[in-house]
Amino acid sequence: MATIYDVAKAAGVSPKTVSRVLNSDAPVGAATREVVEKAMRELGYVPSNAARSMRSNKTGLIGLITGAISMSQELEQPAGLPELFIVQSIQRAIAASGRTLMIADTGGVPGSIPPLVQTFLEHRVEGLIYVAGHHQRIELPPIPADTPVVLANCFDDAGTPCVIPDDRRGERDLVQRLVKAGHSRIAYLTLRPDIVATGLRIAGYRDALDANGIAYDEELVDTGEITGPEEDAQLLWNAIDRLLNLPQPPTVFCCGNDKMALRVYGILRSRGLKVPDEISVAGYDNYRIIAETLYPPLTTVELPYIAMGLRAAQRLLSLISGESRSTSEPALVAGPVYWRNSVTELQPANVSKLKIVREDPK
Repeated sequence: MATIYDVAKAAGVSPKTVSRVLNSDAPVGAATREVVEKAMRELGYVPSNAARSMRSNKTGLIGLITGAISMSQELEQPAGLPELFIVQSIQRAIAASGRTLMIADTGGVPGSIPPLVQTFLEHRVEGLIYVAGHHQRIELPPIPADTPVVLANCFDDAGTPCVIPDDRRGERDLVQRLVKAGHSRIAYLTLRPDIVATGLRIAGYRDALDANGIAYDEELVDTGEITGPEEDAQLLWNAIDRLLNLPQPPTVFCCGNDKMALRVYGILRSRGLKVPDEISVAGYDNYRIIAETLYPPLTTVELPYIAMGLRAAQRLLSLISGESRSTSEPALVAGPVYWRNSVTELQPANVSKLKIVREDPK
């Protein structure tokens, strides 16, 4: 294998001149550069990236830690879509920058994160990205200050730069659109009370009601998810039964995610209610496998995983290049409302037409 000394000898220049051509760290005449590059081609010289990175302190490597690859065993997590979409978006952005993304999966074991971080640091990555499965608070092990870190779909108490979904705005925009369609009795079936998104989306729900002069009615808010599929099915049935038997029942159900909306369709149909003719339904996530194949197609809000991945990659690359400074202010990414046929444009005269079929869930 040809060395830098072989190239120097063939080109009739010093090894230092060849190094200058390779690294572009000092001026070299055009004629000399052409002679050196011709010698490289003829000798089949391949530069050593490892040696060059040791000199420049730049390896071109970015480390990413996620649970996306092993997530198939955890499909009941609150996320409506796998974080794999965030990872794919990051991969495209990093590749476009000319760098290489190294991905490590946690296997669903939080204790694996510190050794994975250490492994990446030993490989001298230029930066790290951690991708969480749903909007949550996390805690990473100590990382050297000279290694930029960005969190995607999560945040920590240390103020690490992060990119998270704007859950409050997403729910607000959805409810705002429902009000515009004539709905004022809007029920909200939430995700688990202990996750970050639930509190933010309830706040967004209230924001939209307040903005339209509609009083918040706690009777219209209920939990549709707590533990697992079997328990949640009964929980959801009970919540819908209670809501439909209110003196003034809702005209639309907002669901914590599209998977919940799928179950709500089934429950409503088992009660003899037609969606959206007699009751409307909206989801959250824009999980297209569900939202576009349901009949009628589901009105929902996009959880902007692809945009979040792009923003996370851009933010890290900006920190690495020094174009921006680290800030603890989270980058909020909002997704659009996808208005489909599961919500009817309600006229005042239609409010009294809601059909309620009482049926024993057993």
